[in-house]
Amino acid sequence: MRDRVAIVTGASSGIGRVVAIHLAKLGARVVLISNESIRILEALEEVRAISPESEAFEADVTSFPCLEESVKLTLEKFGRIDILVNNAGITRDALLVRMSLADWERVLAVNLTSVFQLTRMILKPMMKARYGRIVNISSVVGVTGNPGQANYVASKAGLVGFSKSIALEIASRNITVNCVAPGFIATAMTDALNPKAKEAILSRIPMGAMGSPEDVAHAVAFLASERAGYITGETLHVNGGLYMG
Repeated sequence: MRDRVAIVTGASSGIGRVVAIHLAKLGARVVLISNESIRILEALEEVRAISPESEAFEADVTSFPCLEESVKLTLEKFGRIDILVNNAGITRDALLVRMSLADWERVLAVNLTSVFQLTRMILKPMMKARYGRIVNISSVVGVTGNPGQANYVASKAGLVGFSKSIALEIASRNITVNCVAPGFIATAMTDALNPKAKEAILSRIPMGAMGSPEDVAHAVAFLASERAGYITGETLHVNGGLYMG
């Protein structure tokens, strides 16, 4: 990936941050996008220690002007965008009978509509260059469902269908579009679970352990590489056997 330019959303923490660092280690110049002002600067410092030309933009992915400005500045600095990793995501959990319209719309806006907006913005430069790798971070629950997460599940299932459609539209331009669907990954969110909840989760995973953000980053890096040039419209599951599609 030497000298490739990669945009990673939700890059200030968790899986997104590890993905950004991993791509930098492989030689990419990484543009980090997040709305967390302090954390994104910390993440950028870590990435720049590996890839000095990398950049970060504080932006709300649900804001069209913010995304447009981030893409514009990226193209002005680097002249190209080779890789897009749509990782930004949130949860607003509740049983459907208690779920507010605001929580439904917010999750769809961050997890799905932002992907539509940003992907549409970067397609023209990718099509002009006749090269691109787009990787969307879905979830195991996008195929299994999960009670109390109708909004989140809908957004993650939507990413899979969206990716397949766009993959068909732009395959002739040497641009691939794929998903990585993590299972239960050890992050700050899962660290906060009580021991009983963790035990219940682990009992469902054939490999008997949660994955790491690095496991996801390796999968993303493969699909974002030139070696995955004949793979498109696919979903790579990283879940320790929790779901085998």
